[in-house]
Amino acid sequence: MSQTLRVVGRVLLAAALGVAGIAHFARTDEFLGQVPTFLPWRDAIVIVSGVVELILAIALLTLRGKRLALLGWVVALFFVAVFPGNVWQAVHGSSSFGLDTTTSRVVRLFFQPLLVVWALWCTGAWARRDRWRPTRAIERVEGS
Repeated sequence: MSQTLRVVGRVLLAAALGVAGIAHFARTDEFLGQVPTFLPWRDAIVIVSGVVELILAIALLTLRGKRLALLGWVVALFFVAVFPGNVWQAVHGSSSFGLDTTTSRVVRLFFQPLLVVWALWCTGAWARRDRWRPTRAIERVEGS
């Protein structure tokens, strides 16, 4: 049952990333509301992040085993990397995506850690974290 829930969670996360990735192309102006105005090439940042989301979505549906667990860390890091844009939106009052109040923008910030946890859980990355400890790798090399 746990494995089935993880697969369902992974498919749902892939769908969410896929929809968001496509939306980067269809609603670029909405995504610009999350990119700080002081950054150069804001349009390119929106497009590239959309491409990254599409690649992550496809990878979530195709990778298995160790590669899937590693991908979980990559997806989690992606969610951490885009978080400053969400903070910028909240601080500067950008009303993109219908977030037109300070409360709605701040509440949204609390969902980003949930996305990180979701990525680590549904890919098995968190469960496999002990296998990547540097000391384990050293012990394996010394023990051979």
